[in-house]
Amino acid sequence: MTASVFDHPILSGLLGDEVVAAQFALAAELAALLAFEVALAKVQAEEGLVSEAAAAAIGALPEHFVADLDAVKQAVARDGVVIPDLVRQWRASLGEHGPELHFGATSQDAIDTGLMLRLQAVSRILDQRLSAIVHGLDDVHDRFGSHSLMGRTRMQAAIPITVADRIETWRRPLVDLRGSLARMVETGFPLQFGGAAGTLEKLGDKGLAVRSRLASELGLADRPQWHSQRGVIVEIGGLLSQISGSLGKLGQDLALMASDGTAAIGGGGASSAMPHKRNPVKAEVLVSLARFNAVQISGLHQALVHEQERSGAAWTLEWMILPQMAVATGAATRLAIELLGSIEVLGERLGND
Repeated sequence: MTASVFDHPILSGLLGDEVVAAQFALAAELAALLAFEVALAKVQAEEGLVSEAAAAAIGALPEHFVADLDAVKQAVARDGVVIPDLVRQWRASLGEHGPELHFGATSQDAIDTGLMLRLQAVSRILDQRLSAIVHGLDDVHDRFGSHSLMGRTRMQAAIPITVADRIETWRRPLVDLRGSLARMVETGFPLQFGGAAGTLEKLGDKGLAVRSRLASELGLADRPQWHSQRGVIVEIGGLLSQISGSLGKLGQDLALMASDGTAAIGGGGASSAMPHKRNPVKAEVLVSLARFNAVQISGLHQALVHEQERSGAAWTLEWMILPQMAVATGAATRLAIELLGSIEVLGERLGND
């Protein structure tokens, strides 16, 4: 078993999500870091801080630059971040224009901004999937909504309800969360650009103009530098946890309904010892993923404690936690879509006809 089930060569078939995970793959990370540098050079040339020739040369880097990853790996063990050695390699590739790359920026600017670019892409994936889940629930409602169920409170029989009543408890939070996700996208994932200590000291009176132009160029929100205020990371993590948690509620209910005979779920779940069984595997995994993210969110709250102007410890903790939360949420949305499409029976027909 690898250290993470999300990229395990076998278990990732159940718990992974290749589409979301691709945004945290090395290729996507390096592309996002270089996108930051290209955009920075472009807007700094527009403000007269670097030469047009340098901006053009930096803009061409993505077409031909190939990183020496062994060197970066060795350097990050020393530096704690990937940017110093990447900057060295980029500058070497640029020749005479090398000194103008990364002007006025620091490692955190590139890394945090690169993360925001990739999380923005993740948010679009999740939005599309939440839409599919809501449509899937609407289809389940159309098929089974009028069927009867015994409502249960504290796991005990309460009063009769309909399948539609229970579906609404699954659907409404997901609609609300999709709205929250849309508002986050509309507000904009924030650019991080503050320089060595968040003061943009090398840019003089052009710092705010460069930051504004850079945000626009990258399609991010222009906000005051948040290098040591990590609320945005917790906000994103919280939304991921709420999405997976709401889908965990759906999964838990369907697993319980499968156990009492008020639901039948197709699509596998075989037992090696009992061929007659169809285990509600996807419903169960939704519960596991919800609980995984619920545990991780506390780690992001720990990472709010950024000492002074930059924390190595808290920052590194974010790298360990947030990507796994995103992939877990991606897996939950993927499984929920599949699960809803495999429901064969839900509730009982009124009158038992």
